Amino acid sequence: MPEQIAPNVLSWASILDDTTREQALALAELPFISPHIALMPDAHAGKGSAVGTVIPTQGAVIPAAVGVDIGCGMIAALTRYRVADLSRIDLIELRDQIERSIPLSPGNYNRRIHHDHTAARVAELEGLAAQDSVDLSHSPKWREQLGSLGGGNHFIELCLDEQERVWCFLHSGSRGVGNKIAQKHIKIAQKYCQERNIQLRDRDHAYLGEGTPEFSQYLAELHWAQLFAKLNRDEMMDRFIAQLARLLGDEVEEVEMERVNTHHNYTEQVNIGQQQVWLTRKGAINAEEGKLGLIPGSMGTRSYVVRGRGNPAALHSAPHGAGRVMSRTQAKKQFTAADLEKRMGGIVYRPGAAWVDEIPDAYKPIDQVMADAAELVEVLHELRQVLNVKGT
Repeated sequence: MPEQIAPNVLSWASILDDTTREQALALAELPFISPHIALMPDAHAGKGSAVGTVIPTQGAVIPAAVGVDIGCGMIAALTRYRVADLSRIDLIELRDQIERSIPLSPGNYNRRIHHDHTAARVAELEGLAAQDSVDLSHSPKWREQLGSLGGGNHFIELCLDEQERVWCFLHSGSRGVGNKIAQKHIKIAQKYCQERNIQLRDRDHAYLGEGTPEFSQYLAELHWAQLFAKLNRDEMMDRFIAQLARLLGDEVEEVEMERVNTHHNYTEQVNIGQQQVWLTRKGAINAEEGKLGLIPGSMGTRSYVVRGRGNPAALHSAPHGAGRVMSRTQAKKQFTAADLEKRMGGIVYRPGAAWVDEIPDAYKPIDQVMADAAELVEVLHELRQVLNVKGT
């Protein structure tokens, strides 16, 4: 059962620090929050509002609550392979081939459009931008960003489930172009509130009112960035599976059996009870009844394929991962590359100090997060990594 920490704030987080709690309470004071805010089990402090917050709003949207990585999310593909098939390839070679085919780390993009499927996705995005008058002048290289990973907690993994079946799994979002879109509209929202003398406890609570040109333009560009993020994951997954198939000597079309692609930083219009609201999931996934979702652990820990239970009190939502308990700076001060290597427990990755801030110790225990989420989702598959690729 959730903890009611305010009349309109419910929390499913058994591990909840004071800053995260205070951010939720402050956000709940906004007059258009309805019916209540839901804090997910992985909730932790963020910019303006906590990551792991589900925010229903009437007649307004808060751009900073959606965040700067619009449409960030997960994708998983079940393959026809089993653990025995992996003995036929060198996982270090697969790691190297993934790193060659998918640009890693912030600022690294494709040099050109390599594949027909990339060109088709670029054309789809060009068409939507033209249709909805999406301004992309701030990101002239957005096409080259499609099919690139980024850094931070974004990753690519090869995993095994409880039946020893092989899954391809990755986490990424809308890259630099999504960040530029978000930053632009966060500033517009702050100006919107300032011009109307709207008093806010936090500048990042600045919102746009429904029915205004500012709101309409944000929604159009938000929708475009969400599509970019989804297609970006699809693009990287296609390249990942192509490398796996090539090393195993198979046709790409014969490999994949099922694919799940889901956002966890976005806004959509939904009905909650008898009212229509804009539902912002900042670090949360859609867990409507029967909806498939993905909940990754931290680097070196298990991840989950889940099915939503449609919990109405949780606003049909669930956690998006383990959730940080330690800042990146703090983690780098406290742990070393040797510590990370111990935690990885034989998983193939590229060792080094660049990823120390992603050590599992910097996150909530995924077992506790999943226990807290038991009434939100049903676990279908538990995935354990055998290979991990990250950008810095």
